[in-house]
Amino acid sequence: MGGKYRITGDAYPRMRRPRHRRRLVLAGIGAVVALSLAGWGTLQLIDVFTGGDKSASAADHKRDCPTAKPSAAPVKALPKPAAIKVNVYNATTRSGLAKSAAEELKKRGFTIGEVGNATKAYDKKVPGTGVLLGAPTATNGSFEVLGTQLAGTVQKTDTRKTGEVDLILGAKFKAFSTPQEATAAMTSLTKPAPAPSPSC
Repeated sequence: MGGKYRITGDAYPRMRRPRHRRRLVLAGIGAVVALSLAGWGTLQLIDVFTGGDKSASAADHKRDCPTAKPSAAPVKALPKPAAIKVNVYNATTRSGLAKSAAEELKKRGFTIGEVGNATKAYDKKVPGTGVLLGAPTATNGSFEVLGTQLAGTVQKTDTRKTGEVDLILGAKFKAFSTPQEATAAMTSLTKPAPAPSPSC
């Protein structure tokens, strides 16, 4: 070959690919990795500030805690009205009150004993609707059943050994509870609300 530059010998110049293409490939891979790391870091920050996946934890909690039915409360055994002997006494100034009250209690199934005026210890000294007076054993049975017929009564005990109960009518007595009210009150006594189910 002529000219200024000549090739001598059997060695030829080595041809190389341009380096700028390799740099572009490496830059693209680096950008993908950087974006992936940034996305993962963002998710970690969201979990830190929101407390993680609450819906998943709630579902796991619900799965681990089986649904329990409310435990049924035991039915309380109470005496029947016919098994309760009631003495009705009038402590007010209204005449005939004890007799009419005794007749109404008899219609409702109670056994009636003595009917008359209250003793001096209670005569005109009962400001409320009435007083239930009986043996200590009556507080957990007879008083409760008779109390469903007249709201607001005061319960007192004495030293008697018999099972009869005294109903002493007071100044605020007007009428007994309606049969519907008495039935509802009796139901609440015999069938209390079920106990709440345990929480996990």
